Amino acid sequence: MKANRLTAIGLVAGAALWIASGHLMPRDSANSEAAIRPTQAGTQPPFRVEVTAAKVVDHSPKLTLSGRTEADHKVSIVARTGGVLTQLNVTRGQHVKKGDVVAVLADEAREAQVAQAQALYDQRKAELQARRELIDKGTLPKLDLVNLEAQYKAAEASLASAKAERDRGVLRAPWDGVVTDVPAEVGAAAFSFTGTPIATLVALDPMLAVVEVSEQKLAGIKVGETAKVRLITGHVVRGHVRYVAKSTTNATRTYRVEVEIPNADGKIPDGITSEVVLSLNPVPAAQIPRSALTISAAGDVGVRVVGQGDKVAFVPVHIVEDLQDTMWVAGVKDDARVIVRGQDFVRDGQVVAAVDAEQESASR
Repeated sequence: MKANRLTAIGLVAGAALWIASGHLMPRDSANSEAAIRPTQAGTQPPFRVEVTAAKVVDHSPKLTLSGRTEADHKVSIVARTGGVLTQLNVTRGQHVKKGDVVAVLADEAREAQVAQAQALYDQRKAELQARRELIDKGTLPKLDLVNLEAQYKAAEASLASAKAERDRGVLRAPWDGVVTDVPAEVGAAAFSFTGTPIATLVALDPMLAVVEVSEQKLAGIKVGETAKVRLITGHVVRGHVRYVAKSTTNATRTYRVEVEIPNADGKIPDGITSEVVLSLNPVPAAQIPRSALTISAAGDVGVRVVGQGDKVAFVPVHIVEDLQDTMWVAGVKDDARVIVRGQDFVRDGQVVAAVDAEQESASR
């Protein structure tokens, strides 16, 4: 029993001595570690970023718009007089030349009027020649010559009018083109509906690519400038801006722009979907990688650059043209060192170690 007590007293005494040793014995505390940290922090190197030199040049941004092709000329050939459609010389898809006879409207009354006017004309002409000889000999007074000449002129005008009326029954192509529609048929009577469409003619050369441009971009487009047209078929052609509207389209508040493209072979159809690439006025801009763009704490889009003393600064930029891998931006000074790698891990005013991005990429 006495031995157990002695053992218990010994254990309590040992524990008390161990606890007291923490207060009496010297030790390395957190204060010692805190004293060491500033020394370690002072020896850390600056953060490493990759930069590229911005080259500011005059760049003409490209404006890409969706549109459609449109025939330069399109007209409906209509009946200009009454009659029966006796000849129809065209079919859908047929190419015609200027002056080719498209259709003929027959009317016997018009032929009879021409014959009657021709007979009267011949009579007045013969009378004038005979009377002129008598007047020259002095048999008839000269006053009769004036009357005869007036009758002759009237007969000549009547003949011309009769022939013009007859010619209205012959419908001709006004210019070279392709027939796209023939709504009329041979044998159809057009006595009571002058103006009935006989055929639709479209001129395919040149062809137009038509787009609508917003008012913000209109100032950069000029007549005569070259444009690239990419058709939905994959065919790419070049043309020039022929027309820029001066008034807006009421429905869309945009401006019509026409690009004229050659189509001598007629391969480009009317009304096909197309993509038009226009070159705008050149502006000073620099080309940078898309990844270089960042956003400031205020929400502005820009880039971070390394300035004097290797300090970081934020520069807001305006996007001039957005390409697939790079972007053209305005607002960056020429030869500015733009951070292209690590810009999101530094802050304004921080001193960094800037290395050339191309050299760093080559060394990898």
